[in-house]
Amino acid sequence: MGLDITVMMADWSWLGEVPPRERLPRLRNAWYADETGLWDHDVPAVEGDWEWPRGPNSSFFAVYEFLHTCGSFKAHFWAGQRWESVRDRVDPLVRAELDTLLLGLIWAGPDGEAQHSDPGFFSDDPSAHGLLLARSPDGVRELAATWERVRPRLDGMQEAFTEHAADPEGSVGNFGAFTDLLAQWGHVLTEAARRGWGIVGLSE
Repeated sequence: MGLDITVMMADWSWLGEVPPRERLPRLRNAWYADETGLWDHDVPAVEGDWEWPRGPNSSFFAVYEFLHTCGSFKAHFWAGQRWESVRDRVDPLVRAELDTLLLGLIWAGPDGEAQHSDPGFFSDDPSAHGLLLARSPDGVRELAATWERVRPRLDGMQEAFTEHAADPEGSVGNFGAFTDLLAQWGHVLTEAARRGWGIVGLSE
Protein backbone atom coordinates (compact mmCIF):
# COMPACT_ATOMS: atom_id res chain seq x y z
CA MET A 1 0.00 0.00 0.00
CA GLY A 2 1.77 3.15 -1.25
CA LEU A 3 -1.12 5.37 -0.19
CA ASP A 4 -0.63 7.93 2.56
CA ILE A 5 -3.20 9.33 4.96
CA THR A 6 -3.45 12.52 6.99
CA VAL A 7 -6.07 12.33 9.74
CA MET A 8 -7.55 15.56 11.06
CA MET A 9 -10.27 16.61 13.42
CA ALA A 10 -12.12 19.70 12.24
CA ASP A 11 -14.65 22.14 13.58
CA TRP A 12 -17.75 21.28 11.58
CA SER A 13 -19.37 24.68 12.19
CA TRP A 14 -16.34 26.32 10.56
CA LEU A 15 -16.59 23.97 7.58
CA GLY A 16 -20.38 24.34 7.56
CA GLU A 17 -20.19 28.07 6.93
CA VAL A 18 -19.57 27.32 3.24
CA PRO A 19 -21.46 25.06 0.79
CA PRO A 20 -20.48 21.36 0.72
CA ARG A 21 -18.44 21.66 -2.48
CA GLU A 22 -16.29 24.39 -0.88
CA ARG A 23 -15.59 22.68 2.45
CA LEU A 24 -12.77 20.39 1.44
CA PRO A 25 -10.93 23.21 -0.40
CA ARG A 26 -11.36 25.37 2.71
CA LEU A 27 -9.73 22.70 4.87
CA ARG A 28 -6.95 22.08 2.37
CA ASN A 29 -6.23 25.81 1.97
CA ALA A 30 -5.94 26.22 5.74
CA TRP A 31 -3.64 23.20 5.96
CA TYR A 32 -1.38 24.43 3.17
CA ALA A 33 -1.37 28.13 4.16
CA ASP A 34 2.08 29.72 4.10
CA GLU A 35 3.47 30.41 7.57
CA THR A 36 0.21 29.51 9.34
CA GLY A 37 -0.62 26.05 8.00
CA LEU A 38 0.92 22.64 8.62
CA TRP A 39 2.28 21.47 5.28
CA ASP A 40 6.09 21.53 5.23
CA HIS A 41 6.04 22.72 8.82
CA ASP A 42 9.60 23.49 9.95
CA VAL A 43 9.00 21.98 13.40
CA PRO A 44 8.99 18.14 13.48
CA ALA A 45 5.63 16.66 14.38
CA VAL A 46 5.30 14.79 17.65
CA GLU A 47 4.14 11.23 16.95
CA GLY A 48 1.16 10.06 18.95
CA ASP A 49 -0.19 13.57 19.43
CA TRP A 50 -2.04 16.43 17.77
CA GLU A 51 -0.34 19.09 15.69
CA TRP A 52 -2.08 22.47 15.52
CA PRO A 53 -1.65 25.15 12.86
CA ARG A 54 -0.67 28.70 13.61
CA GLY A 55 -2.45 31.92 12.74
CA PRO A 56 -6.15 32.54 12.08
CA ASN A 57 -7.03 28.86 11.56
CA SER A 58 -5.35 27.61 14.72
CA SER A 59 -8.61 26.81 16.50
CA PHE A 60 -10.41 25.11 13.62
CA PHE A 61 -8.48 21.89 12.95
CA ALA A 62 -5.60 19.70 14.08
CA VAL A 63 -3.69 16.80 12.52
CA TYR A 64 -3.07 13.58 14.43
CA GLU A 65 0.37 12.01 13.97
CA PHE A 66 0.10 8.23 14.32
CA LEU A 67 2.98 6.38 15.91
CA HIS A 68 5.34 4.34 13.70
CA THR A 69 3.37 4.82 10.45
CA CYS A 70 5.30 7.69 8.80
CA GLY A 71 1.97 8.95 7.48
CA SER A 72 1.41 5.82 5.40
CA PHE A 73 -1.96 4.11 5.09
CA LYS A 74 -0.16 0.74 5.08
CA ALA A 75 -0.56 0.04 8.81
CA HIS A 76 -4.25 0.93 8.71
CA PHE A 77 -4.83 -1.28 5.68
CA TRP A 78 -3.09 -4.21 7.35
CA ALA A 79 -5.02 -3.71 10.57
CA GLY A 80 -8.14 -4.30 8.50
CA GLN A 81 -6.59 -7.39 6.94
CA ARG A 82 -5.59 -8.80 10.34
CA TRP A 83 -9.12 -8.23 11.58
CA GLU A 84 -10.54 -10.02 8.56
CA SER A 85 -8.34 -13.03 9.35
CA VAL A 86 -9.52 -13.34 12.95
CA ARG A 87 -13.02 -11.90 13.15
CA ASP A 88 -14.86 -15.22 12.69
CA ARG A 89 -12.97 -16.65 15.68
CA VAL A 90 -13.74 -14.02 18.33
CA ASP A 91 -16.66 -13.43 20.65
CA PRO A 92 -19.74 -12.35 18.62
CA LEU A 93 -20.14 -9.15 20.65
CA VAL A 94 -16.52 -8.16 20.04
CA ARG A 95 -16.95 -9.03 16.36
CA ALA A 96 -20.02 -6.83 16.00
CA GLU A 97 -18.41 -3.86 17.76
CA LEU A 98 -15.08 -4.07 15.94
CA ASP A 99 -16.87 -4.54 12.63
CA THR A 100 -18.71 -1.28 13.29
CA LEU A 101 -15.58 0.56 14.38
CA LEU A 102 -13.29 -0.57 11.58
CA LEU A 103 -15.93 -0.34 8.85
CA GLY A 104 -16.44 3.25 9.97
CA LEU A 105 -12.76 4.12 9.69
CA ILE A 106 -10.32 2.02 7.68
CA TRP A 107 -11.56 -1.47 6.79
CA ALA A 108 -13.12 -2.04 3.38
CA GLY A 109 -15.22 -4.89 4.77
CA PRO A 110 -15.59 -8.49 3.64
CA ASP A 111 -16.93 -7.40 0.26
CA GLY A 112 -14.48 -4.52 -0.15
CA GLU A 113 -17.28 -1.99 -0.59
CA ALA A 114 -17.37 -0.10 2.71
CA GLN A 115 -17.62 3.68 2.45
CA HIS A 116 -15.88 5.78 5.09
CA SER A 117 -17.57 9.11 4.42
CA ASP A 118 -20.84 10.43 5.75
CA PRO A 119 -22.86 11.87 2.85
CA GLY A 120 -23.53 15.55 2.42
CA PHE A 121 -20.54 17.23 4.03
CA PHE A 122 -18.30 17.48 1.00
CA SER A 123 -19.00 16.92 -2.69
CA ASP A 124 -21.22 14.20 -4.10
CA ASP A 125 -18.08 12.39 -5.31
CA PRO A 126 -15.51 12.86 -2.54
CA SER A 127 -13.28 10.06 -3.80
CA ALA A 128 -12.23 12.33 -6.68
CA HIS A 129 -10.58 14.68 -4.18
CA GLY A 130 -8.37 12.28 -2.22
CA LEU A 131 -10.87 12.00 0.61
CA LEU A 132 -10.44 8.70 2.45
CA LEU A 133 -12.50 9.38 5.56
CA ALA A 134 -15.12 11.94 6.60
CA ARG A 135 -17.24 11.46 9.69
CA SER A 136 -19.65 14.05 10.98
CA PRO A 137 -19.85 14.91 14.68
CA ASP A 138 -22.78 12.49 15.02
CA GLY A 139 -20.82 9.76 13.27
CA VAL A 140 -17.80 10.46 15.45
CA ARG A 141 -19.85 10.22 18.64
CA GLU A 142 -21.28 6.87 17.56
CA LEU A 143 -17.84 5.46 16.73
CA ALA A 144 -16.35 6.84 19.96
CA ALA A 145 -19.09 5.10 21.93
CA THR A 146 -18.37 1.88 20.03
CA TRP A 147 -14.70 2.18 20.93
CA GLU A 148 -15.48 2.64 24.61
CA ARG A 149 -17.66 -0.48 24.61
CA VAL A 150 -15.17 -2.71 22.85
CA ARG A 151 -11.94 -1.42 24.40
CA PRO A 152 -12.19 -3.44 27.66
CA ARG A 153 -12.91 -6.63 25.67
CA LEU A 154 -9.93 -6.56 23.33
CA ASP A 155 -7.63 -8.68 25.51
CA GLY A 156 -10.05 -11.57 25.13
CA MET A 157 -9.14 -11.94 21.45
CA GLN A 158 -5.36 -12.09 21.90
CA GLU A 159 -5.09 -15.87 21.63
CA ALA A 160 -7.22 -16.01 18.49
CA PHE A 161 -5.26 -13.16 16.92
CA THR A 162 -1.92 -14.81 17.67
CA GLU A 163 -3.08 -18.10 16.17
CA HIS A 164 -4.92 -16.87 13.08
CA ALA A 165 -3.76 -13.34 12.21
CA ALA A 166 -0.23 -12.81 13.50
CA ASP A 167 2.64 -12.34 11.06
CA PRO A 168 6.01 -11.64 12.74
CA GLU A 169 7.40 -10.18 9.51
CA GLY A 170 4.33 -8.20 8.50
CA SER A 171 2.87 -4.79 9.21
CA VAL A 172 0.68 -4.75 12.36
CA GLY A 173 1.84 -8.33 12.67
CA ASN A 174 1.29 -8.88 16.39
CA PHE A 175 -1.54 -8.29 18.81
CA GLY A 176 0.19 -5.39 20.56
CA ALA A 177 0.67 -3.47 17.32
CA PHE A 178 -2.97 -4.12 16.36
CA THR A 179 -4.40 -2.88 19.66
CA ASP A 180 -1.99 0.07 19.79
CA LEU A 181 -3.27 1.28 16.44
CA LEU A 182 -6.86 0.81 17.56
CA ALA A 183 -6.12 2.78 20.73
CA GLN A 184 -4.78 5.67 18.67
CA TRP A 185 -7.96 5.72 16.62
CA GLY A 186 -9.83 5.63 19.90
CA HIS A 187 -7.89 8.71 21.02
CA VAL A 188 -8.76 10.51 17.78
CA LEU A 189 -12.44 9.66 18.14
CA THR A 190 -12.61 10.52 21.83
CA GLU A 191 -11.03 13.95 21.42
CA ALA A 192 -13.11 14.84 18.36
CA ALA A 193 -16.29 13.66 20.12
CA ARG A 194 -15.40 15.74 23.20
CA ARG A 195 -15.20 18.85 21.02
CA GLY A 196 -18.22 18.00 18.90
CA TRP A 197 -16.01 17.98 15.78
CA GLY A 198 -15.77 15.71 12.78
CA ILE A 199 -12.80 13.75 11.50
CA VAL A 200 -11.32 13.77 8.02
CA GLY A 201 -8.71 11.54 6.40
CA LEU A 202 -6.97 12.88 3.30
CA SER A 203 -4.55 11.35 0.85
CA GLU A 204 -2.05 13.67 -0.81
